[in-house]
Amino acid sequence: MQFSKFKCAVFFATATLSAQVVGQSGNIITGAGLPNPNPVIHNEWGDLPSGREWGSTAGIDIDPTDGHVVGYERCASGSAGGPGVNCDSNPVDPIFKFDRHSGEILANFGAGIMVTPHGIHVDDEGNVWVADFAGNAQGTKGHQVHKFSPDGELLMSLGMAGQPGNGRSHFNQPNDVIVGPNGNIYVADGHSGQNMLTEQAIIDGRRSGQTGRIVKFAPDGTYLTQWGRLGTEHGEFRTPHALEFDSQGRLWVADRGNHRIEIFDQEGNYLESRYTYGRISGIFITDDDMVYAIDSESGPTRHEAWHCGVRIGPLDEDRIVAFIPGYQTASRGEQGTAGEGVAVDADGNVFAAEGPASLPLAGGAFTKYTAN
Repeated sequence: MQFSKFKCAVFFATATLSAQVVGQSGNIITGAGLPNPNPVIHNEWGDLPSGREWGSTAGIDIDPTDGHVVGYERCASGSAGGPGVNCDSNPVDPIFKFDRHSGEILANFGAGIMVTPHGIHVDDEGNVWVADFAGNAQGTKGHQVHKFSPDGELLMSLGMAGQPGNGRSHFNQPNDVIVGPNGNIYVADGHSGQNMLTEQAIIDGRRSGQTGRIVKFAPDGTYLTQWGRLGTEHGEFRTPHALEFDSQGRLWVADRGNHRIEIFDQEGNYLESRYTYGRISGIFITDDDMVYAIDSESGPTRHEAWHCGVRIGPLDEDRIVAFIPGYQTASRGEQGTAGEGVAVDADGNVFAAEGPASLPLAGGAFTKYTAN
């Protein structure tokens, strides 16, 4: 019965996608025939302090108070976490604020607090929130969410430092964090589900304490509720990789392992899904209700045929109207790879946060795409 439900969920998603492809202005899988509104690539965008090397990243955002760009790099680590070089062993300031026009550093902070930063969010007051999804060997850092003031003062930490878990006061590889319209805090927790490719793997993952959930807190950090678990049904996740709120107050979750976006109200009630954006790593919704979703992982062995890049579509339709292609790679051929985080400024410039797969091709942690 469990296996049948798994197959039905996959079939439903595929059938829905096939229906949505009809009437598209181009091929949503490859991007062929879709316009590229930002064809000019500015690699290694943003200044880097003297003596530093770019590391990978997965997060970038726009500060709503002034329109500038906020992101992080993983302290010269080219990987997504684990032993070796990370922000614990190389405790430089990982968080940057850049002038969106020139790339000049406006602020740089956060040293000594994290291991492997993952998601990032700037709230309406300019505070910077970062999820730290990996723990250090000593069990003293990681698996937390941190809130910084605009000038870098640590204001709040959620989760138990270095101690993964699935309870109210613990996280197990938190991916992203966002502040909702009324100040409540939402955390996407659980990175391992994307590699669970059978129903048995999902069952084993649940039994071993892995998770895929959204955890909600009051503005002061008090636990309120949570929803979701590992799985393929609506309200379940295989790596809830990124979060975004739209103009209607709905929470969008990039359910990367299930190749979809799940949309909820602020209490966690499922509303609807999107299937045309690929294997999504990051989401950004502009003030004029356009959705930008970046696919960094599609390839021959997972989500085959789909090409990586930024897919763009209107808020209230499961439809793609534009596509910014990723980089071609030897391992993935024409399917390529792209960054993991995406943000769009007031002029329509698109910024990508380069993950471990795209960093060697991009040359730096951040890339800027412009119209000319």
